[in-house]
Amino acid sequence: MKNIKQSEIDFVNKVFSDVFDRYDLMNDIMSFGIHRIWKKNMLHWMNPQKGDCLIDVASGTGDIAKSFLERIKYEGKVTCVEPNKLMLKAGKIKLKNLKNIQWISASAEKLPLEGEIFDFYSVSFGIRNFSNINQSLKEANRVLKTGGRIFCLEFSKVENEVLNKIYKSYSKSIPYIGKYITGKLEPYQYLIDSIERFYSQEELSEIFKKNGFDKVEHRNLSGGIAAIHSGWKI
Repeated sequence: MKNIKQSEIDFVNKVFSDVFDRYDLMNDIMSFGIHRIWKKNMLHWMNPQKGDCLIDVASGTGDIAKSFLERIKYEGKVTCVEPNKLMLKAGKIKLKNLKNIQWISASAEKLPLEGEIFDFYSVSFGIRNFSNINQSLKEANRVLKTGGRIFCLEFSKVENEVLNKIYKSYSKSIPYIGKYITGKLEPYQYLIDSIERFYSQEELSEIFKKNGFDKVEHRNLSGGIAAIHSGWKI
């Protein structure tokens, strides 16, 4: 998978602008709600403590930010970075009662933040849309404190042959479900295509290592439909 061209970046931005108001609903329908369990698994592995600071990139409407703050009893801070302004606005409205969240409209490739300020960096179902994964991971490394940790939750490669056939068959129906719920087929066709083109678990681990992360490991979820990658800044 190569870096995404500007035309594709513009298309991705339009994709999320088209569906931002039903983004959470479609995630629940497409995954039968399992994406919420996957996110809980990531936060359980992260195991944040009171006073920790998280940067959540491609933050969508703020699911990770909300769960992170709940786990640390609201004694910490989250910076949500989302390139799509409509999605960012939806997140602000959804979590308007949470005061310790900073919202920034920016790309993962160029974070308008100082270095060495976060304990954790997270990205959920967003890394495959980064225009330049290597540059984005370098930025992740830069803003993390020494001893900080990155967590990446992303659709991955199913390792069981039978499950893979079932999953691929179901995937073909997702654009039509998307059209029924949102009136738009194209965003969900893009979703399926981008998952198909994305790296395997092992390939993504190597990219993490190449960009300065140590002790990189991954955990498969639901047989590899998704996977969590983790790495340390040492």
